[in-house]
Amino acid sequence: MDTISNSVTGQQLVFLQTGKTTNGRLLEMESHYGARSIEPAPHYHPVQTEHFKVLEGEIRVRVRGEVFSLKKGEEILIYPGEVHSMWNPGDEKTIVNWKIEPALETEAFFRTVYGLARDGKTNEAGMPGLLQVALLADQYANEFRLARPPYWVQQIVFGLLKPLARLKGLKAVYRQYLE
Repeated sequence: MDTISNSVTGQQLVFLQTGKTTNGRLLEMESHYGARSIEPAPHYHPVQTEHFKVLEGEIRVRVRGEVFSLKKGEEILIYPGEVHSMWNPGDEKTIVNWKIEPALETEAFFRTVYGLARDGKTNEAGMPGLLQVALLADQYANEFRLARPPYWVQQIVFGLLKPLARLKGLKAVYRQYLE
């Protein structure tokens, strides 16, 4: 099994099934969250459904205007367009089975963000800088969108920032992270 780690957030992804092995139908992973992980930016997936099942530990979920915890054996389904975030509030490691349908280019997105973190190109929360985000947001708009500001504002702002990002040598796709 192929595993990638985010050296900044401590999250580890073990790829169980990929878009390549399922003809694009599914991406299935085990997500390992370190103790007291940071809540990621609220986001949504325009056309993907996510299914999470806690295998070990506890996970905090922000979705549908609520914040609640899921413990071992509990599950949640996140539908396309639902703003959410997920993190480990506890002192022990948490492991979650995570299925995303359809897979689209989600694996490439994670490999890119984790590669940027490994190379010291993110902040302490694991987020790339604004210029890099502008390129990623465009490249992976079908897979991942920030909840705020509204998407149309993001399109305008990121559209204006993309040429500057490219002038600075940034890319939307880094082959070294995908191999």
